Amino acid sequence: MKQKFKNMSDTNLLLFITIVTFVLMYVLAVCCLGGGFTKPQSFFDLLNENAALIILACGLSLVMITGSIDISVGGIIALVSMSGAVYLEKANGNVFVSLLIALGIGLVFGAFQGYLIAYLEIQPFIVTLAGMFLARGLTTIINRDSFNIENNEAFKAVKNLRIEIPGLGTTNRHGIYNPAYITIGVVVALLIVLILFCVLRWTRLGRSFYAVGGNNQSALMLGINVKKSKFLAHLLCGLLGGIGGFVFLLNLGSGAVSNGGGFEMLAIASAIIGGTMLTGGVGNIVGSLLGVLSLRTIQNIVRSIGLDEAWWTEITVGAMLCIFLVIQSIVMARKEKKAK
Repeated sequence: MKQKFKNMSDTNLLLFITIVTFVLMYVLAVCCLGGGFTKPQSFFDLLNENAALIILACGLSLVMITGSIDISVGGIIALVSMSGAVYLEKANGNVFVSLLIALGIGLVFGAFQGYLIAYLEIQPFIVTLAGMFLARGLTTIINRDSFNIENNEAFKAVKNLRIEIPGLGTTNRHGIYNPAYITIGVVVALLIVLILFCVLRWTRLGRSFYAVGGNNQSALMLGINVKKSKFLAHLLCGLLGGIGGFVFLLNLGSGAVSNGGGFEMLAIASAIIGGTMLTGGVGNIVGSLLGVLSLRTIQNIVRSIGLDEAWWTEITVGAMLCIFLVIQSIVMARKEKKAK
């Protein structure tokens, strides 16, 4: 068993740690706190409420694997949700067209930022910081006030669509059976996780992402187009930001300038907790999914023990992030020792 851990790749080792952490955390919550944690729907609600964040964490994982970063995704969420809300409510628009608008916004931001970072070699933090401000500014120009989508029946039908999970419902004290369910946003998020997992594991593009993040010079010597790989990573991240913004709109059903506030930091934190290294070359999409679930679970635990103040959840998230950064440092030290 000890030999298996020694031979395990950094990506798989960090994923294993994330899985164990999440399972232990949730089991302890069920055993010690009980209450809502014992209901299957509580677990599904983790997915229902965080589908957009899962999608963003996947996008951040891609760019972080290549050794880059993107902090504009929260602004893209705001711009997409506001644009979609204005189109659907004030113009009584088509849901499919609003999805195309979301994809278009994400692709434009991803392509523009990716070009500046990959081909003009401008620092990704500066480029995406500017992108964040640009997206927030455009959101304010489109509409300053928050409002709900109330008159578009087609959108409301999609928003209220529920996919029931057979056999996992609960019966309340009045004898009424409430089936467990997930929303359409969760289906989209899980499909994205599955697709990106396959891309990173079994395609040339995925291997090039890892190679570029591991060592640019080595990747060039292997014949990998480093600039193209970085550009595609940011393009995909922008696209996922657009999809995440639409899923966020489906969940919230409203447009607001404040939408997506802090999501970029939560997505980065989730990716790190999921085993993606800031230095690049190591990461797993499944880990990013579990990173989001772990982050939200620890927040729910803190609230369940009566610490409702916002700063307690922030302190807990910060502490959890520091722990995983230390774990990553240990893994890196292990890698350097192995190389010697």
